[in-house]
Amino acid sequence: MGVNLANCEMGAMPVLLRTRIHPTVAALEEAGVAFTSYDGFYERAEDFEDLYAAIARDLLARARAEGNLLYAVPGSPLVAERTVVLLRDMAPGAGVELEILPGMSFVEVMYARLGIDPIDGLSIMDAEDVSRLRERPWQSLVITQVYRRQVASEVKLALMELYGDEYEVTYIHNLALPDESLRSMPLYELDRQPDIDHLTTLFVPAPPGQP
Repeated sequence: MGVNLANCEMGAMPVLLRTRIHPTVAALEEAGVAFTSYDGFYERAEDFEDLYAAIARDLLARARAEGNLLYAVPGSPLVAERTVVLLRDMAPGAGVELEILPGMSFVEVMYARLGIDPIDGLSIMDAEDVSRLRERPWQSLVITQVYRRQVASEVKLALMELYGDEYEVTYIHNLALPDESLRSMPLYELDRQPDIDHLTTLFVPAPPGQP
């Protein structure tokens, strides 16, 4: 659920969220937990790597200046959470003690909904990393952080170069929520969806005939 930049009980220190656009935030509000989020950083960053680095630097600076704090991320902090990787790398040099707390990832729910077994081959990547693919992967892909239409367009164009316009993918939105939606569609329709936001993920199945 989060990254504790110290050893302290929740409620006795500042709580910072990577994003407040998540269903669990309502429970925090109902419990009277005060928090701030990094949603404003999304619009100012040039790309994901700049975004994640800016968040990590800000967290470390605040930890040094203010002491104990709790950084909470959606799902597991060890699944598709680049900010946590950066914090783990940067904390020792910054003189900040880092404790990573466990949490359940969305992928467990996704496996059940799609009826897939990750042992058959599965890679999880940020949307920004898709443009770095130089050939069509043999395994299935889960693409996270498809949080706005521009990002969806960039993912679509990169994948169409590898798979073709008509390749069928699964658009996943609001997974495990009452209004969850899993929709199969050709790649060219990806950025035409009306509900693209922070809870949007894409599943790209392995090409037919792959091991």
